[in-house]
Amino acid sequence: MTGADGDPARPARVNPPELSPPRGFSHAVVAEGGRLVFLAGQTALDAEGRLLPADLPTQFERALANLLTALAATGGSPADLVRVTVYTTDVAAYRACAGELGRVWRRLAGRDYPAMAVIGAVRLWDEEALVELDGVAVLP
Repeated sequence: MTGADGDPARPARVNPPELSPPRGFSHAVVAEGGRLVFLAGQTALDAEGRLLPADLPTQFERALANLLTALAATGGSPADLVRVTVYTTDVAAYRACAGELGRVWRRLAGRDYPAMAVIGAVRLWDEEALVELDGVAVLP
């Protein structure tokens, strides 16, 4: 099995035709060998640890950028992500912003989507945070 770019060292996205067409995620991701990278939950914190007071799309963009910064520090890239979990304090608002959030994802991380889940949470560690992302990557 090979990755999206034909590289056998990269994760391969699998989307069986028997399942509904995925939008913004992959049904399964196969990763062989390599180093596992576990990425801690990231919110919209700036470099000084202050939460960006903003709407959900703006916080999502910062949280994703923070997740990708942590991944880059390990030598990884967005194509190495095999799993991302999104936690939000407002699932209805997340759904309402889904198109905008998808555009943010594609701009920052491209179209090699990991397996994903969105989970509603009463609150997050950063109490004013609207969204938090964590993930797993497999580096070649």
